[in-house]
Amino acid sequence: MTELVWFRNDLRTADNPALTAACKADDTVRACYILTPDQWREHDWSPARVRFVIEHANDLAETLARLGIPMTFLYGNRFDDSLDLLLEHCREHNVTRIHINEEYGINERRRDKSLKQRLADLPVELCKYRDQTVAPVGDIRTGQGDPYSVFTPFARRWRSWIEENSPQLFPIPAARGDAIKPDQIGGIPEGFRDAPPALVKTGEDAAHDQLENFLQEQAGAYKDQRDFPAIDGTSQLSPYLANGVLSGRQCLLAARQAQGKGGNQEGLATWTNEIAWRDFYIHILYHYPRVSMHRAFKPETEALEWNTPGDKFEAWKEGRTGIPIVDAAMRQLNDTGWMHNRLRMITAMFLTKNLFIDWRLGEAYFMSKLVDGFLASNNGGWQWSASTGTDAAPYFRVFNPVTQSERFDPKGEFIRHWVPELAKLDSKRIHDPGAKGGVIPKGYPRPIVDLKESRKEAIAKFQALKD
Repeated sequence: MTELVWFRNDLRTADNPALTAACKADDTVRACYILTPDQWREHDWSPARVRFVIEHANDLAETLARLGIPMTFLYGNRFDDSLDLLLEHCREHNVTRIHINEEYGINERRRDKSLKQRLADLPVELCKYRDQTVAPVGDIRTGQGDPYSVFTPFARRWRSWIEENSPQLFPIPAARGDAIKPDQIGGIPEGFRDAPPALVKTGEDAAHDQLENFLQEQAGAYKDQRDFPAIDGTSQLSPYLANGVLSGRQCLLAARQAQGKGGNQEGLATWTNEIAWRDFYIHILYHYPRVSMHRAFKPETEALEWNTPGDKFEAWKEGRTGIPIVDAAMRQLNDTGWMHNRLRMITAMFLTKNLFIDWRLGEAYFMSKLVDGFLASNNGGWQWSASTGTDAAPYFRVFNPVTQSERFDPKGEFIRHWVPELAKLDSKRIHDPGAKGGVIPKGYPRPIVDLKESRKEAIAKFQALKD
């Protein structure tokens, strides 16, 4: 008998329920990963993410090879192709059980449903595990058995679930034989080769090192520093989490262990709350499939008539809006494949409220650039900013990017780094160079929109929808 682990968004050996389950028996264990570049394009995967995934899939193959588990790479184009390849692989290697960790995007769920149907008449069993969240998807519900749609009560119940269930990590399986030569992906698929320099180091060990270093050196100050983009105050773990090199359970239990050793309680609690947000957005993706179908969580907001994107959308993408903090953030995204979380909110709200451009365009653009592009979190964040989603910012609460800049980049250090045209301005003028008749440095554009007037117009459009 042969057990097959189909790796997808779970590129790790530690705390991997599908891998642990497959290795419980004395059967032969194999693994596979299926490349589907056309599907990646349809899902707006960025070159940075594709390179990250391929590097980590290769690293995983090497780790498994040391355990005596062969990892095969199969090459398709779309999810439909992946099932044909998978079934052929099962026939070739006499596979009796396929082990998978569930994914919750609508296309992924349809793919796995189709797989189950195609296996119905074959001597192959499909074994599924709930892995992406700390509390298994579906377990966190209201007293009436309904899914939560607001974060705060969800998080309260989530914390109670953790105390009641004491989640544990799944062990790395023991070696199943002599080390073997690993299969490797030879190159990056066409269309994904133009990636920025790597944001973080490659490998599962590197992910654990990053987690440990963050908890030891930075987590204590996380609450106070996380909103300041010029400070290295965030964990930089998002690429590993988004692509399953680290699990939410690993992060949560490591944070709780640090708390038990007397670490800064407020900083660690604030960071743990971000793990709860991640679980919440996956929970929304699971219970409300429309959010992964280009639909608003709040159906009534589908009636909003967004502005035609045009030149202003292009200016936003390229970081030349004339609003320094927005431009600095977009240039960071374009150059590195990552953006500081506070800036994600600022730039998203500027696009959807001041430019009144459809959030779906911004969501897709972020995915096309981010190394940590993760559907649940990216969609949740964009719909929060656009006031179309669950637990969203009230439509009348619109960030003023200049005020945000003054508060979170008070000396203009982040702006100076990414917008060198403004580097010589003092720490007051740099946030709004043209204010009070100020001379805008040569080469930098004037603001493409009036912040006060556009805010009023956005509020009026939401108010009209409400009325």
